[in-house]
Amino acid sequence: MTGSRSQTVTSQNEASQSAGQTARLVVPFDDNTFLPHLLGEYDSHLSLLEDRLGIGAHAHGNVIVLTGSETSCKIAREVLEELYARVTKGVSIGPGDFDGLLRHNKDGEKKSKSTGQGEIATRRKIIKARTLQQTAYINALHKEDLVFGIGPAGTGKTYLAVTFAAHCLEKGLVERIILSRPAVEAGERLGFLPGDMREKVDPYLRPLYDALYDVLPPEKVEKDLESGVIEIAPLAFMRGRTLANAFVILDEAQNTTSMQMKMFLTRLGEGSKMAVTGDPSQIDLPSGMTSGLMEAVNMLESVKGIEATKFTAADVVRRDLVARIVEAYERSS
Repeated sequence: MTGSRSQTVTSQNEASQSAGQTARLVVPFDDNTFLPHLLGEYDSHLSLLEDRLGIGAHAHGNVIVLTGSETSCKIAREVLEELYARVTKGVSIGPGDFDGLLRHNKDGEKKSKSTGQGEIATRRKIIKARTLQQTAYINALHKEDLVFGIGPAGTGKTYLAVTFAAHCLEKGLVERIILSRPAVEAGERLGFLPGDMREKVDPYLRPLYDALYDVLPPEKVEKDLESGVIEIAPLAFMRGRTLANAFVILDEAQNTTSMQMKMFLTRLGEGSKMAVTGDPSQIDLPSGMTSGLMEAVNMLESVKGIEATKFTAADVVRRDLVARIVEAYERSS
């Protein structure tokens, strides 16, 4: 790892350590001018490591001393070294980056199933996966032409799809981005909202806009919206179109009917990619109407060129409380 080494200060005999004695791991860093960014305000990032791994973590000069179980200390070292490497390259880090790497490293057995790039490069930043499922999702977006992202809010399924679309646009892999959502939101319909079509649709697409502004310069987003390079296309207006050389995103897909989902998926043209995202636990369709999302996922499971990534509460990356809320709802369903 660039700019970082580690060494284990062993106890007098390794047998006693394996019997449960606390391990001590010293992690030195070459340039302590980067350490304030690594440690966080008031060493908050070290506190997070202590809380998640049940270890002690203390900074002394240009080293961090870890005490606890050998396995947990090794995980903490790997996380610190990886994030130190990012900081030295000018990448901003926060608690979410620590949390994501901890999830990856604590799930070592599953890593082999999610190997690959696990990152998306855009003009403004490099987005790295924070969970194993996010890694699998990003790798699927790189590899397949149609990807489903299914799971609760806060798992990054929509944000990563929009980020990858921006990446494809910047690299010239597609000529435009098309954003779509069904106009169903807790019983409200487009006709009840004031303004022209874009003004009606904007509230529904705000999460997609937010992601675009996060990874592309605001002036580029505005220019591309004006020129049609980034297009807002309500699902109801997609019928009859063939979408070529585009990255097409359908968000809130749990609110599509079976017929709408089939119509949307068959719009895929030459040189295009699609991402379909949704949360099957938040369906706002009228009672008795079947959602087309899981029906499509199950029906197309074995079709070549299509992959589905299913997120759970364990993949929620917003904050711990959100994950606990999702878990509580999952237990009661």
